[in-house]
Amino acid sequence: MEIFFLGTGAGVPAKLRNVSSIALKLLEERGAVWLFDCGEATQHQILHTSIKPRRIEKIFITHLHGDHIYGLPGLLSSRSFQGGESLVTVYGPKGIKQFIEVTLKISQSFLKYPLEIIEIEEGTLFEDEQFKVEARKLDHGILSYGYRVVEKDRPGMLLVDKLQKAGIPPGPLYKRIKAGEDVILDNGVVLESTQFRGEDIKGRIVAVLGDTRLCENAEWLADHADVLIHEATFSKDEEQLAYDYFHSTTRQAAMVALRSKAKRLCITHISSRYDKQAWQMLVNEARGVFPNTILAEDFKEIEIAIQK
Repeated sequence: MEIFFLGTGAGVPAKLRNVSSIALKLLEERGAVWLFDCGEATQHQILHTSIKPRRIEKIFITHLHGDHIYGLPGLLSSRSFQGGESLVTVYGPKGIKQFIEVTLKISQSFLKYPLEIIEIEEGTLFEDEQFKVEARKLDHGILSYGYRVVEKDRPGMLLVDKLQKAGIPPGPLYKRIKAGEDVILDNGVVLESTQFRGEDIKGRIVAVLGDTRLCENAEWLADHADVLIHEATFSKDEEQLAYDYFHSTTRQAAMVALRSKAKRLCITHISSRYDKQAWQMLVNEARGVFPNTILAEDFKEIEIAIQK
């Protein structure tokens, strides 16, 4: 599981920061990529990476401001010419369906793959045997959501040596025990799966927040997250400006990470008013509250290791 930043700027594209888009790479877990937001030129950013558009399975839109959605019609259209045949599901606030359908219709773009568009409300958006995705409203003037991606715990390693010592030869029983099923042998002996498996592998949690002021739902989404991705449009000294424009400061993002007991904070959505020389100042401001903070940059990749 890796997070890849395709765009980390706020409002308008800049030379060193494109507008918002984040890829959650789940290649080992499900052979797929999930996108969070799709600002203008996201597909151009993808050209400089190893990400394959045909691998994109889900796109989660936080809100409908242009710097978060203007790249969506182009990406969806191009995917048809890049080997994309599988279903893509787009999740987003009310209005995302009309935006996509109108732009595709007017441009006479015909997709060669099925497209599902889900206009969301708070709650669980998606759940299968591997992952659960939940959404909560944030505070941004326009309807804006944050997303919490929870990887479910996985069964621990099968203790093959212990099974063999118990006289159980390799075969179908191993698979059943690995899946957590207790097995009754022909002689009536019960093999409890927990006795032949290591500790369960703890699932990872990623919280991706849309644009927002400081709010309680941000902390709920980030609760014990392995990685919290939080906007920090302004420096800590611009708190009133951040409030007026429904954004957060570096210090406020760090406070959310601290209160929610997140393991790592990544601040993004950086205003173009801060040049490259100011970036270290911004991350240092956040680290003054929450030391394990990093600054997102275009094309930066973060691995989310399995907790042992």
